[in-house]
Amino acid sequence: MSDVPTIDFEKMEGLVPGIVQDAATGQVLMLGFLNETSYAKSLESGFVTFWSRTRQKLWMKGESSGNRLRIVTASTDCDNDTLLFRVVVEGDGLVCHEGTVSCFTKPVIAEAEAARG
Repeated sequence: MSDVPTIDFEKMEGLVPGIVQDAATGQVLMLGFLNETSYAKSLESGFVTFWSRTRQKLWMKGESSGNRLRIVTASTDCDNDTLLFRVVVEGDGLVCHEGTVSCFTKPVIAEAEAARG
């Protein structure tokens, strides 16, 4: 696997954003941050593991709720500084700690406003 890109953890002081997307529907579920250790743990375990910036520790999504994020594919962007995980959600499928499937539930601009330009 010599063609696997090296992730650039230096741009954001040791962290990279990790976008989590449902492999079946394409819905964006959440965004978290990974450091080199959580990235390696994610690849090793097959489940997305983040670095919690508030708790300053590794955090496997779903370790308490059961809604773990099993990795189907992982890729990086063209700059090698952002990760995209396509996943299957285990458990009841509610990824957000607020009890929703996706963390992205709060509209900033309504569709009608966006259509008007």
